[in-house]
Amino acid sequence: MSDIIHLLPDSIANQIAAGEVIQRPASVVKELMENALDAGATCIQIHLKDAGKTLIQVVDNGKGMSETDARMAFERHATSKISKAEDLFSLHTMGFRGEALASIAAVAQVELKTRLKGAECGTCLKIAGSKLESVELDPCAEGSTFSVKNLFFNVPARRKFLKSNETELRHIITEFERVALVNPSIALSLTHNDAEILNLPESGLRQRIINIHGKVFNQKLLPLEAESSLVKISGFIGRPDTATKRGALQYFFVNGRFMKHPYFHKAVIQAYEQLIAPGEMPSYFVYFSVAPETIDVNIHPTKTEIKFENELPIWQILLAATRETLAKSSAIPLLDFTSDEILDIPVYNPMTDLETRERPKVQVSSGYNPFNPPSPSSFSSAYGNRGGMPHSSHVEFDWTQLYENFESERETLSQNKTEIPTRQEEMALFNDALMPCYQYKNHYIVTSLKSGLALVDQHRAHVRILYEQYQKSISQHQGVSQQMLFPAIVDFTPSENTQLPLLLEDLSFAGFDLSDLGGGSYSINGIPAGMEGTDCVKLLKEIVVKSIETGSKAHEDVCNMIAFSLASAQAIPIGKTLSAEEMDHLVASLFVCNDSNYTPDGKLILTIFSNEELEKRFR
Repeated sequence: MSDIIHLLPDSIANQIAAGEVIQRPASVVKELMENALDAGATCIQIHLKDAGKTLIQVVDNGKGMSETDARMAFERHATSKISKAEDLFSLHTMGFRGEALASIAAVAQVELKTRLKGAECGTCLKIAGSKLESVELDPCAEGSTFSVKNLFFNVPARRKFLKSNETELRHIITEFERVALVNPSIALSLTHNDAEILNLPESGLRQRIINIHGKVFNQKLLPLEAESSLVKISGFIGRPDTATKRGALQYFFVNGRFMKHPYFHKAVIQAYEQLIAPGEMPSYFVYFSVAPETIDVNIHPTKTEIKFENELPIWQILLAATRETLAKSSAIPLLDFTSDEILDIPVYNPMTDLETRERPKVQVSSGYNPFNPPSPSSFSSAYGNRGGMPHSSHVEFDWTQLYENFESERETLSQNKTEIPTRQEEMALFNDALMPCYQYKNHYIVTSLKSGLALVDQHRAHVRILYEQYQKSISQHQGVSQQMLFPAIVDFTPSENTQLPLLLEDLSFAGFDLSDLGGGSYSINGIPAGMEGTDCVKLLKEIVVKSIETGSKAHEDVCNMIAFSLASAQAIPIGKTLSAEEMDHLVASLFVCNDSNYTPDGKLILTIFSNEELEKRFR
């Protein structure tokens, strides 16, 4: 039997290595930027065509290379960063494996123009698919210019699975920002299809953060400082009142290198306990300086997962430093007394509610309309105080004043062809109702049916009702816009700004009136009717971030996502005290929805305890 084991050709071996190191255009940008930093560059320019699929050009003013070094740089495991195994445990450079350029050349057409500082002439080298095509003298500028063309031209399966230009560009911007945030003393610029996306001059760290993420961050950052024999920690953390459910900017860097570290993330989050609402996340930019021999960078091809020798004590130092910064600041969180731990006080007085109990059926009046609720300010007055305070059934309220515009609103909705359930349709669903609705802990609505006892989450129910209304108005281009007296300004990061054009049309159909001011800034001139009092800037940011997270470009999916975001922002919050009429209408409107059991994100809205189940519990 003949021997069957053999060595792979270098071209195939390089393509295999490229599968780990070069995953998409953003990987090329990252590797070439890190090489430029290691070369001592103080200015790096990046030019892209078609989100890097056609061209990625990185120009730096580093020390350049000789002709021999330029040839050797594309060989596997060729590097100037280390010379012996011990060097892996005292790294002072971004790169060290010598795989990046060989991997890039294996899957793209590469042109390198480089010239040593002080040299009379430079070198132009061309290589494609690991094959050297030409080496010539070239009167190029000092430094290096890498032009990577037609990425994955010889690996069609990899090129086929690249995402849209918007998605790939967003990944490139993410890598660019990571390098920029840890090198504020380096001038950086990014251009896509001849349009400048970012131009960052040399600056301090705080100014670099502001230049990337907008001037609004200037008032959101709290300085973080701590130093011990094990670690020096510096950077900034966000004020507690700026925490968001989506889109929080969270960065860890160690010795000038971006890293992901869930363990240290928990330390920061623990420091914010009791200061931010559940589900919200703070922003942070944390920089660690440690002895190189106490960390291991060589555990993943992307070098973003790093092992620390002194992980536990550094965790404790980070926690203490974050807490100290929060304590020293004047950032006092807004306390919300509407949590599930509120005092359990009965909503109704049995002695004063007898007349309500005598009602044979649920009475549906035309006042409260879950499809077009009043603004938060009117909700506050209509529903009473927050925090589960007692709500007497004899509290007098001028319902005439609240609903004086109801007829005109109904005519407007009719003109927009928005179908609202009629009183007869609502009543048909509740013919089996035996008792009125009651509120439990200002969170759930309890009502009795012939078939059993129903328990409804008031917030989720209202989300479902509003979602279907917004979904219909957006899909039919019937959204009504309420013009703002004083337009608000919203600033998007470069990554968010690449996604916004995909949403503008549907946002307009929903009722948003936006004007592009340039530089990622937009003026909010109008908002969907009924959203008065809502933080429209925060809402728009959340919509864009959610769109990025879902990654869907289908028109229907985008419409549904916007509708869900608007409904979630406008829905009755947990902790609101509702009157009997409001509860009746909320439940009635829920049951005319296409799906009354679940919210758009799959959360249960109601549960029914059957008569049989109740009887079993009392046996």
